[in-house]
Amino acid sequence: MPKITKAVFPVAGMGTRFLPATKASPKEMMPIVDKPLIQYAVEEAIAAGITELIFVTGRHKRAIEDHFDKAFEMEAELEAKGKSDVLEMLRNILPKNISCIYIRQSAPLGLGHAILCARPAVGNVPFAVLLADDLLVGEEPIIGQLCYRYEQNGCSILAVQNVEQEETGSYGIVKCGPGMNGLHPIIGIVEKPAPEDAPSTLGVVGRYVLTPKIFSHLEKIQPGAGGELQLTDGIASLLQEERALAYEFEGTRYDCGSKLGYLKATFALALEHPEVGKEFAHYLKAQYQNLRLPQDSC
Repeated sequence: MPKITKAVFPVAGMGTRFLPATKASPKEMMPIVDKPLIQYAVEEAIAAGITELIFVTGRHKRAIEDHFDKAFEMEAELEAKGKSDVLEMLRNILPKNISCIYIRQSAPLGLGHAILCARPAVGNVPFAVLLADDLLVGEEPIIGQLCYRYEQNGCSILAVQNVEQEETGSYGIVKCGPGMNGLHPIIGIVEKPAPEDAPSTLGVVGRYVLTPKIFSHLEKIQPGAGGELQLTDGIASLLQEERALAYEFEGTRYDCGSKLGYLKATFALALEHPEVGKEFAHYLKAQYQNLRLPQDSC
């Protein structure tokens, strides 16, 4: 199978859960310690061997383009002050062999529509999709795990994890046949089912490897609630033409689309940070004895 070299980053969402922080700044630019969410996703893709980054953006997302562009004035100032380490870090946010394409999604018409917007840049090759809201950490890049299994199986691969039964209404849920080594054939997929209707508790999280046939299926599906095209519906249609697999990835997921998940990610990655991790751990240890939990509301 051809290697995956292209990745799509749908970054046009408004980020209403984090207002007012996201009123003027993209949610993907919210920092975890000292790097924005979108940079973690980009670094994951690059570590997996991906060299072409396709960002599907919207209004007020210019900061993402600026982040991955050169900053001539800042670089000149850092060089003049002799801050070579910081300058080197800034210049290497993107390696020189990486290319970026930015495509504007004209209206917030759903994840499926965002993927469809990327079709001219993707072409007729398999590609990866990474949602920056999901910060996934593992010894091996999570999207790299999916790319490897695509090369072995030649079909679309969806990252999944077990979720609580009462949380199925927040995920695309897959129905799977018997599998092995965390890899399961997908029999069906449904978007945000009620717990009593969910076919399983395997929820799709923000990493996909998709074949180019997904585009023709996204073109023919009908909009759902709010007039949005759901990627889940496109995948359900794709299953009628070709197989797809669900993969229980090896790693940890932080749902940074929620405030609690964002705080958990900040806490965990701060402890691992080479500059502040040790001191932060000592601080937490010292403060833990005095930690007072808020009383439950009456």
